[in-house]
Amino acid sequence: MTAPGIESILARDLFAMGINPDETTTGGVSFNGKIEHVMRANLWSRVANRVIVRVDEFHASTFHELERKAKKIEWARFVSAAQTVRFRVTCRKSKLYHSDAVAERLGKAVTAATGANVEAESDEESEAESQLFIVRIVNDEVSVSVDSSGALLHRRGYRQAVAKAPLRETLAAAMLYGSEWNMIAPLVDPMCGSGTIAIEGALMARKIAPGINRPFAFEQWPDHDPTAWEAIKDKARSTALPKPPAPIMGSDRDAGAITASQENAARAGVADDIDLSERAISAVELPEDPGWVISNPPYGLRLGESDTLRNLYAQLGKIMRDRAHGYRLALLSADENLEAQLRLELAEVFRTSNGGIPVRLVVGRG
Repeated sequence: MTAPGIESILARDLFAMGINPDETTTGGVSFNGKIEHVMRANLWSRVANRVIVRVDEFHASTFHELERKAKKIEWARFVSAAQTVRFRVTCRKSKLYHSDAVAERLGKAVTAATGANVEAESDEESEAESQLFIVRIVNDEVSVSVDSSGALLHRRGYRQAVAKAPLRETLAAAMLYGSEWNMIAPLVDPMCGSGTIAIEGALMARKIAPGINRPFAFEQWPDHDPTAWEAIKDKARSTALPKPPAPIMGSDRDAGAITASQENAARAGVADDIDLSERAISAVELPEDPGWVISNPPYGLRLGESDTLRNLYAQLGKIMRDRAHGYRLALLSADENLEAQLRLELAEVFRTSNGGIPVRLVVGRG
């Protein structure tokens, strides 16, 4: 599962880790594989939100039919008596249209099979140790999937200090992929905020698995193989490079943002790989070797910001035209009028949302 709009990038992400993507749907890419593939996808995917595993599919148009078929699901493969379980149910165009009632029936089946407790599902992202099952009923066809990730995959574990309007790690990685940054040329973010783009860039350039320092839900499954999992992680650690091949730089005029960036980079283990500095965009430094300028600038959604931001975008465009010959530019933008201030020819790569705001990644050249 991923944010709608970046499915093609997720497919590339999976292919790069040796997993052949199958079908692409809105907000997701499917693949066929073994538990080793599930482990690798969790460990290595930089843009997925979750990795879910299909448990069963069946037809059910009555609660009696749902209960009877739910009893046949091998719940004990994924849940032990010591765990709690929660269900996220959506129903469309089906006779079973009451999602809470569906979750209640499935919960009884889990409790009967495993002894696990069932808790109410919340709309909020949960850090609880409960095992999530995702259930979809469309045209009376039921699909039951188990979440193998636990906490959403953007939670790498390093971003505790945040600046204003933080960018999710998964979206930052999608920007880097979408910009076609080659990981061996300089990377510069002149409005770095809490440093997410630069940190994700350093992790990519050094070939560090993004999930290497966090736990996953599948580690609690009764049939989990710790030896196989450790072998996968050991192989990932052995492929990491000691340093990135080219400079990675981040700057921001806000001193608090730079402090946050430094703290986050230290937690991510890449503090020595990123040059972070407090400076206005007019004073941004660019390495001599052409590279990429990739950033998530302010969107200007508050009243009174438009004039300031038009000047900011115009200034960035002037820098790209005058001082960044051979550089490529990639911005996450929410306003085509602000983009016009760059006075650069831009191409759209993808559309998605950031914090509920519709945005698009646009790319151009200096």
